[in-house]
Amino acid sequence: MDLVEFQGKQLFGRNGVPVPPPGTACRTVDEVVAAAEKHIGDGATAVMVKAQVKTGGRGKAGGVKYAPSVDAAREHAEAILGLDIKGHIVNVVYIEPASDIAEEYYLSVMHDRVNKGHLIICSREGGVEIEEVNRTNPEAVVKRTLLPAESVGGLNIGTARGIVAEAKFPADIVDETAELLVKLFAAYRDEDATLAEINPLIKTEGGQVIALDAKVTLDDNAAFRHDGFSEWKIEGIDADDPLEAEAKAKGIQYVKLDGSVGVLGNGAGLVMATLDVVAQNGGRAANFLDVGGGASADAMAESLGLVLKDPSVKSVFINIFGGITRGEEVANGILEAIKRLGDFPQKLVVRLDGTNAEEGRRILEEAASDSVVAAATMQEAAATAVELASQA
Repeated sequence: MDLVEFQGKQLFGRNGVPVPPPGTACRTVDEVVAAAEKHIGDGATAVMVKAQVKTGGRGKAGGVKYAPSVDAAREHAEAILGLDIKGHIVNVVYIEPASDIAEEYYLSVMHDRVNKGHLIICSREGGVEIEEVNRTNPEAVVKRTLLPAESVGGLNIGTARGIVAEAKFPADIVDETAELLVKLFAAYRDEDATLAEINPLIKTEGGQVIALDAKVTLDDNAAFRHDGFSEWKIEGIDADDPLEAEAKAKGIQYVKLDGSVGVLGNGAGLVMATLDVVAQNGGRAANFLDVGGGASADAMAESLGLVLKDPSVKSVFINIFGGITRGEEVANGILEAIKRLGDFPQKLVVRLDGTNAEEGRRILEEAASDSVVAAATMQEAAATAVELASQA
């Protein structure tokens, strides 16, 4: 379950992570005006008008605006409410006092599925996509995996200080940031989150370190320990990712992830293995999609069309091992999807094996589609898909 920004800040705040003064969640322009008047009347020099949707890229889409006056807040609210951000319609905006920012950093704790532990990522470069920083300036990103046995009692302050110092944070805030990281890790663990991200973590002009943004994902499997996470379910904010909702309506087993390599396979075990091999080759999967054990041409076309609707998908890894599934049906499904969808920029990296795989590969080869890249093995296909995604 994903939280929106103001919910993430509430979760952080109750766990001792420093956050800005509380803002106001608004559903109408009139509510925004009233909130702006209140905050500016209480001494704020300006407010921020921020779309509350469960996706990234709000700023680039025009969903985060600086308002130095009540009139500006009204104007921004009129533009942002109802805005479509990656398929998410903005029904709620958050109004909070603008912060004085001296520097921006990045800090997160997340579940590390590959190493079966917890991954801490820390960077002095914040406010931008951490994937881009990692690609262009990898030495600026510090990654540290903690195994469960190493974090039974929480994150050790000495370990936290070492991570922050290695990321070359300013000496005057290393201790304060380390203490914040310890609290962030505790919040991540105690609230049963799989992701607790701060981007940006800021140093104010007064030297204080606070979480200016919050991205939190809660583990649905732990919902029974938290009354079903009912406190975070609010009207006006979509409960499901639009693509997940569409997949559910169509009976497709699809889970939206946060990478750039679309993944489509037959059988949950094979798809999970595909996610792993993508990660092992330095990539991140954009989704989990199990097309099922008896994938027909229609099912393949429907599933591939769904994956390609995600704007974050830069390449697609189709990994099919035929048992019940027949290779020629898969190949025809891929070609039918290409025909239905028309032109699209993503390359489809296809690894096809098992029942009638040779016939399927022959069909794809004879079609000679510019969209299809054949691969003989899972490893080759994963490496190719990751490379294509990085070049897109």
